[in-house]
Amino acid sequence: MDFSFNEEQTLIQRQVAQFIQRDYEWEKRQALAKSELGFSSENWKIFADLGWLGISLSEESGGFGGSALETMIIMEEFGKGLVVEPFLETIVLCAGLIDSCGNKDQKSEILKKVISGEMHLALGFVEPQSRFNLADVITEAKKKGDGFVLNGFKSVVMNGPSANNIIISARISGKQSEEEGISLFVVDPKLEGVSLRNYPTVDGRRASEITLENVDVSSSCLLAEEGKGFKELEKAIDSATLAICAEAIGAMEVLYKTTVEYTKIRKQFGQAIGKFQVLQHRMVDMFMEYEQSKSLLYMATIKQAEKAEDSKKAISGLKYQVGKAAKFIGQQAVQLHGGMGVTDELNVGHFFKRLTTIITIFGNTDYHLKRYSQL
Repeated sequence: MDFSFNEEQTLIQRQVAQFIQRDYEWEKRQALAKSELGFSSENWKIFADLGWLGISLSEESGGFGGSALETMIIMEEFGKGLVVEPFLETIVLCAGLIDSCGNKDQKSEILKKVISGEMHLALGFVEPQSRFNLADVITEAKKKGDGFVLNGFKSVVMNGPSANNIIISARISGKQSEEEGISLFVVDPKLEGVSLRNYPTVDGRRASEITLENVDVSSSCLLAEEGKGFKELEKAIDSATLAICAEAIGAMEVLYKTTVEYTKIRKQFGQAIGKFQVLQHRMVDMFMEYEQSKSLLYMATIKQAEKAEDSKKAISGLKYQVGKAAKFIGQQAVQLHGGMGVTDELNVGHFFKRLTTIITIFGNTDYHLKRYSQL
């Protein structure tokens, strides 16, 4: 089977790779991660000007009608540079969700600004008790006249501090873990009753805890059909899981290649440590884990792009493999670099932190192994 990219996809890959190489040096990336915003608004504008923000959105919504393949290409390159700009959160997760189930007004008002780089989005779907179960929702939405009143709490809302709108999952009816009865609302964080506690994450990103206390929203804020938001939410999370796996594979490639190069120059007992057979075996194992993960990424991405019936199963299989490989490659890279591997000055430790975070985002290895077996 031919896995080579077409002309347009190759152009996208080269474009993103050149941006990472020329305009995203490690020192700049570190400065951005430590800044108050946590990323560069100038870089975000560049993403918009180059068309990256609309590349995977439908033409009806003002995008370019790309698929999961184009998203995979961008995210894999972003993983190589540890890009901190919230492409995953705003574009893949939220803009994709609105593109899938939003009405005409929501698409024209929100997605137009997102594609131009004027608006950021976030998705509040995690609750303290929910673990990785998307249907475990306590946050409630009660009807009030022509609108709704929201009450509840959302944790680990990625990109929450910068979001102009936050999509909130809330229960209108049904029991705590039922799929039926969940709705999605586009909420302005400046509304009365919405409070955010913002914090930096271990991997250099930004997130929020959001409390909703008697927040009045109009019916125009409702995404998808009332009480039928679970399926749409699940699709969005699957797309984001695929994208974050592509990012992880880009990061793993940098880690194993960096480690191989380091073992060629680090000397012990009068010779480079890369000549020790036991360390060569470790690096071969790192390479094999990376290659297996990349092969599964291609398979799952193609199934997602073609809307295959078993695409969910393929994505869970991929997330399990990526979680296993990311842990192994990250730990081996740190150990082979010695104590230097966990210093702030070296990029190895930062790649390891991001991979460790990715392992748990959208479900850890245990969760996806169980989901895979059930599917």
